[in-house]
Amino acid sequence: MIAYLDTHVVVWLAENRTDKLSAPALDAINEHTLLISPAVLIELNFLYQIGRILRAPSDLAKQMRTQLDVAVCNHSFADLTETALFETWTRDPFDLLIVAHAKSNHYAPLITHDEKIRQHYPKAVW
Repeated sequence: MIAYLDTHVVVWLAENRTDKLSAPALDAINEHTLLISPAVLIELNFLYQIGRILRAPSDLAKQMRTQLDVAVCNHSFADLTETALFETWTRDPFDLLIVAHAKSNHYAPLITHDEKIRQHYPKAVW
């Protein structure tokens, strides 16, 4: 069974800040095959460019891959787009794409602290 990681969860895991994760989030991380949406990499790149994170997205992705076997999902962009067109609860393009990715992949769990996502995606885990 798979689960997706939201952007901030990737950052916290890379920084070994598991203290920021809830017990259900940690359980989900340990119990699932983990994926990230390609949108997470783009959001990480924006955060890197503005100095909010200090490591390049490619470094974070490599760390996630080697330490936790996290893969970047290659689910169809056409399926993702079709799903995203029906999401009206946010104008944040990253949240929209990350949720649509999980949703288009059989409503996979999405591990996130984001309250707005948790209100609108029934498979959000925190």
